[in-house]
Amino acid sequence: MAAHVRLICRAADLVDGGPGVRFAVQRSGLEEVAFAVRFRGRVAAYLNRCAHVPIELDWQPGEFFDDSGVYLICATHGALYSPEDGRCLGGRCNGRGLTPLPVEERDGEVYFIPGEQIS
Repeated sequence: MAAHVRLICRAADLVDGGPGVRFAVQRSGLEEVAFAVRFRGRVAAYLNRCAHVPIELDWQPGEFFDDSGVYLICATHGALYSPEDGRCLGGRCNGRGLTPLPVEERDGEVYFIPGEQIS
């Protein structure tokens, strides 16, 4: 039986190309940090882990976008990721993308949908 959906934040907390919201998920029995952002009107969420080295992306809590607000960036290595699907766009990610997480936006709030497979 799937766990209940979990509130991440209010939808208004996520501004296009702006700061993200960090939250925790359980993966293989361990708690891991994840984040949600808004880009082009849609919410996406990923594990907060660079594909190059397992280090958190944000240089300050919630700061995931580069200065242009168009790309997600690893503050340590400069790897660039697509905010729409997490794929590697350049840098040390070497073609490996971010791990997407299932989220849903409804009734003015953003929810994590646990129970779906996270690879």
